[in-house]
Amino acid sequence: MPRSLSTPLSQRLGIALPIVQGPMNGGSTPEMVVAVSNAGGLGSLAAASLSPEAIRAQVATIRAGTSKPFAINLFVLDTPTPTDDEISRALERLQPIRAELGLEQGQPLERYCENFREQLDALVELKVPVASFTFGLLDAPSVRRLHDAGSLVIGTATSVAEARAWEANGADIICAQGAEAGGHRGTFLGDLDASMVGTLALVPQIVDAVSLPVIAAGGIMDGRGIAAALTLGAQAAQLGTAFLTSAESPIHPAWKAQIRQAADTSTRTSRTFTGRPARGIVNDYIRRMAEFEQHVPAYPVQNALTAEIRKAAGAANRTDFISMWAGQAAGLSRRRDDGIPAEALVHALAEETAAAFG
Repeated sequence: MPRSLSTPLSQRLGIALPIVQGPMNGGSTPEMVVAVSNAGGLGSLAAASLSPEAIRAQVATIRAGTSKPFAINLFVLDTPTPTDDEISRALERLQPIRAELGLEQGQPLERYCENFREQLDALVELKVPVASFTFGLLDAPSVRRLHDAGSLVIGTATSVAEARAWEANGADIICAQGAEAGGHRGTFLGDLDASMVGTLALVPQIVDAVSLPVIAAGGIMDGRGIAAALTLGAQAAQLGTAFLTSAESPIHPAWKAQIRQAADTSTRTSRTFTGRPARGIVNDYIRRMAEFEQHVPAYPVQNALTAEIRKAAGAANRTDFISMWAGQAAGLSRRRDDGIPAEALVHALAEETAAAFG
Protein backbone atom coordinates (compact mmCIF):
# COMPACT_ATOMS: atom_id res chain seq x y z
CA MET A 1 0.00 0.00 0.00
CA PRO A 2 1.18 3.56 -0.61
CA ARG A 3 3.64 4.70 2.00
CA SER A 4 2.13 8.18 1.80
CA LEU A 5 -0.95 6.98 3.69
CA SER A 6 1.04 6.16 6.81
CA THR A 7 0.52 8.55 9.74
CA PRO A 8 2.09 8.75 13.19
CA LEU A 9 -1.10 7.22 14.59
CA SER A 10 -1.18 4.32 12.16
CA GLN A 11 2.43 3.63 13.04
CA ARG A 12 1.66 3.74 16.76
CA LEU A 13 -1.29 1.40 16.30
CA GLY A 14 0.82 -0.94 14.21
CA ILE A 15 -1.47 -0.81 11.19
CA ALA A 16 -0.52 -0.19 7.57
CA LEU A 17 -3.42 2.13 6.75
CA PRO A 18 -5.14 5.00 8.61
CA ILE A 19 -8.48 3.21 8.31
CA VAL A 20 -10.58 2.20 11.31
CA GLN A 21 -13.67 0.02 10.91
CA GLY A 22 -16.31 1.55 13.15
CA PRO A 23 -17.49 -0.58 16.08
CA MET A 24 -21.19 -0.89 15.29
CA ASN A 25 -23.23 -2.59 18.00
CA GLY A 26 -25.02 -5.44 16.28
CA GLY A 27 -23.22 -4.65 13.03
CA SER A 28 -19.74 -6.05 13.59
CA THR A 29 -18.48 -9.61 13.93
CA PRO A 30 -15.14 -11.26 14.73
CA GLU A 31 -14.93 -12.21 11.06
CA MET A 32 -15.26 -8.57 10.00
CA VAL A 33 -12.64 -7.50 12.53
CA VAL A 34 -10.22 -10.17 11.33
CA ALA A 35 -10.72 -9.24 7.67
CA VAL A 36 -10.14 -5.53 8.28
CA SER A 37 -7.11 -6.02 10.52
CA ASN A 38 -5.51 -8.50 8.14
CA ALA A 39 -6.06 -6.00 5.30
CA GLY A 40 -4.07 -3.32 7.13
CA GLY A 41 -6.80 -1.39 8.93
CA LEU A 42 -7.96 -1.50 12.53
CA GLY A 43 -10.86 -3.90 12.95
CA SER A 44 -13.18 -3.03 15.82
CA LEU A 45 -15.67 -5.24 17.66
CA ALA A 46 -18.68 -3.64 19.34
CA ALA A 47 -19.03 -5.45 22.66
CA ALA A 48 -21.54 -3.27 24.52
CA SER A 49 -24.27 -5.90 24.38
CA LEU A 50 -21.98 -8.85 25.11
CA SER A 51 -21.52 -10.57 28.43
CA PRO A 52 -17.94 -10.85 29.75
CA GLU A 53 -17.98 -14.51 28.74
CA ALA A 54 -19.07 -13.64 25.20
CA ILE A 55 -16.38 -10.96 25.00
CA ARG A 56 -13.75 -13.53 25.96
CA ALA A 57 -15.04 -15.98 23.35
CA GLN A 58 -15.17 -13.43 20.54
CA VAL A 59 -11.72 -12.05 21.35
CA ALA A 60 -10.41 -15.62 21.19
CA THR A 61 -11.98 -15.98 17.74
CA ILE A 62 -10.34 -12.74 16.60
CA ARG A 63 -6.95 -13.79 17.91
CA ALA A 64 -7.27 -17.14 16.15
CA GLY A 65 -7.77 -15.28 12.87
CA THR A 66 -5.21 -12.49 13.08
CA SER A 67 -2.04 -11.47 14.83
CA LYS A 68 -2.70 -7.85 13.86
CA PRO A 69 -3.97 -5.14 16.23
CA PHE A 70 -7.72 -4.81 16.81
CA ALA A 71 -10.05 -2.80 19.04
CA ILE A 72 -12.88 -3.70 21.39
CA ASN A 73 -15.54 -1.05 22.02
CA LEU A 74 -17.74 -0.58 25.09
CA PHE A 75 -20.47 1.85 26.10
CA VAL A 76 -19.62 3.66 29.36
CA LEU A 77 -22.85 3.05 31.28
CA ASP A 78 -24.23 3.03 34.79
CA THR A 79 -26.68 0.27 35.67
CA PRO A 80 -30.12 1.88 35.26
CA THR A 81 -32.80 2.00 37.95
CA PRO A 82 -36.01 3.02 36.17
CA THR A 83 -39.17 3.55 38.19
CA ASP A 84 -42.24 1.35 37.76
CA ASP A 85 -44.12 4.35 36.38
CA GLU A 86 -41.45 5.03 33.73
CA ILE A 87 -41.60 1.42 32.56
CA SER A 88 -45.39 1.34 32.56
CA ARG A 89 -45.66 4.48 30.43
CA ALA A 90 -42.93 3.30 28.04
CA LEU A 91 -44.66 -0.04 27.50
CA GLU A 92 -47.99 1.71 26.94
CA ARG A 93 -46.48 3.80 24.14
CA LEU A 94 -45.07 0.69 22.46
CA GLN A 95 -48.19 -1.48 22.78
CA PRO A 96 -49.86 -0.47 19.46
CA ILE A 97 -46.74 -1.50 17.55
CA ARG A 98 -46.39 -4.71 19.57
CA ALA A 99 -50.00 -5.56 18.75
CA GLU A 100 -49.41 -4.92 15.05
CA LEU A 101 -46.58 -7.45 15.17
CA GLY A 102 -48.67 -10.01 17.04
CA LEU A 103 -46.75 -9.61 20.30
CA GLU A 104 -48.36 -9.86 23.71
CA GLN A 105 -48.39 -6.99 26.19
CA GLY A 106 -44.85 -5.99 27.10
CA GLN A 107 -43.58 -6.63 30.62
CA PRO A 108 -40.87 -5.07 32.83
CA LEU A 109 -37.48 -6.73 32.51
CA GLU A 110 -35.16 -8.03 35.21
CA ARG A 111 -32.15 -6.32 33.63
CA TYR A 112 -31.63 -3.76 30.90
CA CYS A 113 -27.94 -4.07 30.02
CA GLU A 114 -24.73 -5.90 30.79
CA ASN A 115 -22.67 -4.73 33.75
CA PHE A 116 -20.14 -2.25 32.37
CA ARG A 117 -17.57 -2.77 35.12
CA GLU A 118 -17.57 -6.53 34.51
CA GLN A 119 -17.12 -5.92 30.79
CA LEU A 120 -14.23 -3.56 31.52
CA ASP A 121 -12.63 -6.16 33.78
CA ALA A 122 -12.75 -8.59 30.85
CA LEU A 123 -10.91 -6.13 28.58
CA VAL A 124 -8.20 -5.64 31.21
CA GLU A 125 -7.89 -9.38 31.69
CA LEU A 126 -7.69 -10.00 27.93
CA LYS A 127 -5.07 -7.28 27.40
CA VAL A 128 -6.71 -6.18 24.16
CA PRO A 129 -4.49 -4.05 21.89
CA VAL A 130 -6.97 -1.16 21.75
CA ALA A 131 -9.97 -0.38 23.95
CA SER A 132 -12.41 2.24 22.69
CA PHE A 133 -15.29 3.87 24.52
CA THR A 134 -18.39 5.93 23.82
CA PHE A 135 -21.50 7.24 25.65
CA GLY A 136 -19.44 8.42 28.61
CA LEU A 137 -16.08 9.37 30.07
CA LEU A 138 -13.94 6.59 31.50
CA ASP A 139 -12.45 7.55 34.85
CA ALA A 140 -8.68 8.05 35.07
CA PRO A 141 -8.01 4.99 37.30
CA SER A 142 -9.74 2.74 34.74
CA VAL A 143 -7.69 4.28 31.94
CA ARG A 144 -4.56 3.50 33.95
CA ARG A 145 -5.71 -0.10 34.43
CA LEU A 146 -5.98 -0.50 30.67
CA HIS A 147 -2.59 1.11 30.16
CA ASP A 148 -1.08 -1.28 32.70
CA ALA A 149 -2.59 -4.13 30.68
CA GLY A 150 -0.88 -2.79 27.55
CA SER A 151 -3.98 -1.36 25.88
CA LEU A 152 -4.27 1.93 24.04
CA VAL A 153 -7.43 3.86 24.92
CA ILE A 154 -9.67 5.66 22.40
CA GLY A 155 -12.32 8.05 23.72
CA THR A 156 -15.23 9.27 21.60
CA ALA A 157 -15.91 13.02 21.60
CA THR A 158 -18.66 15.00 19.91
CA SER A 159 -17.34 18.36 21.10
CA VAL A 160 -14.09 20.08 21.99
CA ALA A 161 -15.03 19.96 25.68
CA GLU A 162 -15.45 16.19 25.54
CA ALA A 163 -12.12 15.77 23.77
CA ARG A 164 -10.40 17.79 26.48
CA ALA A 165 -12.09 15.70 29.17
CA TRP A 166 -10.75 12.51 27.60
CA GLU A 167 -7.29 14.00 27.35
CA ALA A 168 -7.40 15.01 31.03
CA ASN A 169 -8.32 11.45 32.02
CA GLY A 170 -5.39 9.94 30.14
CA ALA A 171 -6.81 8.71 26.84
CA ASP A 172 -4.32 8.05 24.05
CA ILE A 173 -6.51 8.88 21.05
CA ILE A 174 -9.66 10.91 20.39
CA CYS A 175 -12.35 9.72 17.99
CA ALA A 176 -14.11 12.89 16.82
CA GLN A 177 -17.68 11.88 15.96
CA GLY A 178 -19.41 14.31 13.63
CA ALA A 179 -23.17 14.71 13.45
CA GLU A 180 -23.26 12.82 10.14
CA ALA A 181 -22.32 9.54 11.82
CA GLY A 182 -24.74 6.63 11.77
CA GLY A 183 -25.91 5.00 14.96
CA HIS A 184 -25.73 6.39 18.46
CA ARG A 185 -24.39 9.79 19.36
CA GLY A 186 -21.47 9.55 21.77
CA THR A 187 -22.29 12.78 23.60
CA PHE A 188 -21.72 12.77 27.36
CA LEU A 189 -21.41 16.47 28.28
CA GLY A 190 -24.41 18.78 28.14
CA ASP A 191 -27.64 18.25 26.27
CA LEU A 192 -27.67 15.11 24.13
CA ASP A 193 -29.15 17.08 21.23
CA ALA A 194 -26.70 19.98 21.45
CA SER A 195 -23.45 18.44 20.21
CA MET A 196 -24.49 18.03 16.58
CA VAL A 197 -21.35 19.53 15.06
CA GLY A 198 -20.52 18.27 11.58
CA THR A 199 -17.32 16.33 10.92
CA LEU A 200 -15.84 19.04 8.70
CA ALA A 201 -16.19 21.59 11.51
CA LEU A 202 -15.49 19.31 14.48
CA VAL A 203 -12.29 17.56 13.44
CA PRO A 204 -9.98 20.58 12.98
CA GLN A 205 -11.29 22.20 16.16
CA ILE A 206 -10.51 19.09 18.19
CA VAL A 207 -7.15 18.70 16.44
CA ASP A 208 -6.29 22.25 17.51
CA ALA A 209 -7.62 21.81 21.06
CA VAL A 210 -5.83 18.66 22.20
CA SER A 211 -2.35 17.21 21.89
CA LEU A 212 -3.64 13.70 21.15
CA PRO A 213 -4.01 12.13 17.69
CA VAL A 214 -7.53 12.32 16.30
CA ILE A 215 -9.61 9.81 14.36
CA ALA A 216 -12.34 11.43 12.23
CA ALA A 217 -15.75 9.74 12.15
CA GLY A 218 -19.06 10.63 10.58
CA GLY A 219 -20.15 10.67 6.94
CA ILE A 220 -16.98 9.05 5.59
CA MET A 221 -17.71 6.37 3.00
CA ASP A 222 -14.85 6.35 0.50
CA GLY A 223 -11.29 7.45 -0.16
CA ARG A 224 -12.33 11.03 -0.81
CA GLY A 225 -13.69 11.25 2.71
CA ILE A 226 -10.57 9.66 4.19
CA ALA A 227 -8.33 12.08 2.31
CA ALA A 228 -10.46 14.99 3.50
CA ALA A 229 -10.20 13.80 7.11
CA LEU A 230 -6.42 13.53 6.88
CA THR A 231 -6.25 16.98 5.31
CA LEU A 232 -8.23 18.38 8.25
CA GLY A 233 -5.56 17.10 10.61
CA ALA A 234 -6.98 13.74 11.62
CA GLN A 235 -4.47 10.89 11.61
CA ALA A 236 -7.03 8.22 10.69
CA ALA A 237 -10.63 7.91 9.54
CA GLN A 238 -13.32 5.68 11.01
CA LEU A 239 -15.98 4.23 8.72
CA GLY A 240 -19.04 2.42 10.03
CA THR A 241 -21.87 2.51 7.51
CA ALA A 242 -19.47 1.60 4.71
CA PHE A 243 -18.90 -1.79 6.36
CA LEU A 244 -22.57 -2.49 7.09
CA THR A 245 -23.10 -3.71 3.53
CA SER A 246 -19.94 -5.82 3.46
CA ALA A 247 -20.04 -9.59 3.09
CA GLU A 248 -19.11 -10.03 6.76
CA SER A 249 -21.86 -7.74 8.05
CA PRO A 250 -24.45 -9.60 10.17
CA ILE A 251 -27.30 -7.10 9.76
CA HIS A 252 -30.69 -7.98 8.29
CA PRO A 253 -30.63 -8.26 4.46
CA ALA A 254 -33.49 -5.76 4.20
CA TRP A 255 -31.46 -3.27 6.25
CA LYS A 256 -28.55 -3.72 3.85
CA ALA A 257 -30.90 -3.12 0.93
CA GLN A 258 -32.20 0.07 2.53
CA ILE A 259 -28.64 1.38 2.90
CA ARG A 260 -27.87 0.61 -0.75
CA GLN A 261 -31.00 2.48 -1.81
CA ALA A 262 -30.47 5.43 0.55
CA ALA A 263 -30.44 9.04 -0.59
CA ASP A 264 -28.81 12.03 1.06
CA THR A 265 -32.00 12.81 3.01
CA SER A 266 -32.86 9.26 4.09
CA THR A 267 -31.57 9.46 7.66
CA ARG A 268 -32.60 11.22 10.84
CA THR A 269 -31.57 11.13 14.49
CA SER A 270 -34.14 9.72 16.89
CA ARG A 271 -34.04 8.51 20.48
CA THR A 272 -37.29 6.53 20.26
CA PHE A 273 -35.70 3.16 19.47
CA THR A 274 -33.13 3.17 22.26
CA GLY A 275 -33.47 6.22 24.50
CA ARG A 276 -30.38 7.93 23.08
CA PRO A 277 -30.17 9.96 19.86
CA ALA A 278 -29.10 7.69 17.02
CA ARG A 279 -29.00 8.27 13.27
CA GLY A 280 -30.82 5.79 11.10
CA ILE A 281 -32.95 5.43 8.01
CA VAL A 282 -36.37 6.96 8.58
CA ASN A 283 -39.16 4.40 8.75
CA ASP A 284 -42.70 4.11 10.09
CA TYR A 285 -41.55 3.46 13.66
CA ILE A 286 -39.54 6.69 13.80
CA ARG A 287 -42.40 8.68 12.29
CA ARG A 288 -45.06 7.20 14.57
CA MET A 289 -42.99 7.55 17.74
CA ALA A 290 -41.78 11.09 16.98
CA GLU A 291 -44.30 12.65 19.38
CA PHE A 292 -42.61 10.76 22.24
CA GLU A 293 -39.09 11.84 21.29
CA GLN A 294 -38.47 13.68 24.57
CA HIS A 295 -40.40 11.27 26.77
CA VAL A 296 -38.92 7.80 26.24
CA PRO A 297 -36.72 6.41 29.04
CA ALA A 298 -32.99 6.84 28.58
CA TYR A 299 -30.67 4.23 27.13
CA PRO A 300 -30.42 1.32 27.85
CA VAL A 301 -33.98 1.03 29.18
CA GLN A 302 -35.83 1.99 25.97
CA ASN A 303 -33.37 -0.10 23.97
CA ALA A 304 -34.22 -3.18 26.03
CA LEU A 305 -37.96 -2.51 25.86
CA THR A 306 -37.92 -2.30 22.04
CA ALA A 307 -35.68 -5.35 21.56
CA GLU A 308 -38.60 -7.74 21.12
CA ILE A 309 -40.22 -5.40 18.59
CA ARG A 310 -37.05 -5.21 16.54
CA LYS A 311 -36.54 -8.98 16.67
CA ALA A 312 -40.12 -9.72 15.62
CA ALA A 313 -39.97 -7.13 12.85
CA GLY A 314 -36.78 -8.67 11.52
CA ALA A 315 -38.30 -12.14 11.51
CA ALA A 316 -41.30 -10.79 9.60
CA ASN A 317 -39.09 -8.79 7.21
CA ARG A 318 -40.81 -5.62 8.42
CA THR A 319 -38.30 -2.83 7.85
CA ASP A 320 -40.90 -0.35 9.10
CA PHE A 321 -40.14 -1.43 12.67
CA ILE A 322 -36.39 -2.23 12.51
CA SER A 323 -33.75 0.22 13.70
CA MET A 324 -31.66 0.67 10.56
CA TRP A 325 -28.67 2.71 11.66
CA ALA A 326 -26.84 4.52 8.88
CA GLY A 327 -24.89 7.74 8.39
CA GLN A 328 -25.81 10.72 6.24
CA ALA A 329 -23.54 9.52 3.42
CA ALA A 330 -25.21 6.10 3.15
CA GLY A 331 -26.04 7.01 -0.43
CA LEU A 332 -22.36 6.48 -1.24
CA SER A 333 -22.47 2.81 -0.22
CA ARG A 334 -21.11 0.09 -2.50
CA ARG A 335 -23.97 -1.23 -4.59
CA ARG A 336 -22.94 -4.90 -4.76
CA ASP A 337 -25.95 -7.02 -3.78
CA ASP A 338 -23.71 -9.83 -2.56
CA GLY A 339 -21.73 -7.45 -0.35
CA ILE A 340 -18.13 -6.48 -0.94
CA PRO A 341 -15.73 -8.48 1.27
CA ALA A 342 -14.35 -6.31 4.07
CA GLU A 343 -10.78 -7.02 2.97
CA ALA A 344 -11.55 -5.85 -0.57
CA LEU A 345 -13.28 -2.77 0.81
CA VAL A 346 -10.20 -1.79 2.82
CA HIS A 347 -8.00 -2.19 -0.26
CA ALA A 348 -10.43 -0.14 -2.37
CA LEU A 349 -10.51 2.60 0.27
CA ALA A 350 -6.71 2.75 0.31
CA GLU A 351 -6.54 3.03 -3.47
CA GLU A 352 -9.22 5.74 -3.52
CA THR A 353 -7.45 7.70 -0.79
CA ALA A 354 -4.15 7.59 -2.63
CA ALA A 355 -5.91 8.68 -5.83
CA ALA A 356 -7.58 11.57 -4.01
CA PHE A 357 -4.19 12.84 -2.92
CA GLY A 358 -2.97 12.60 -6.50
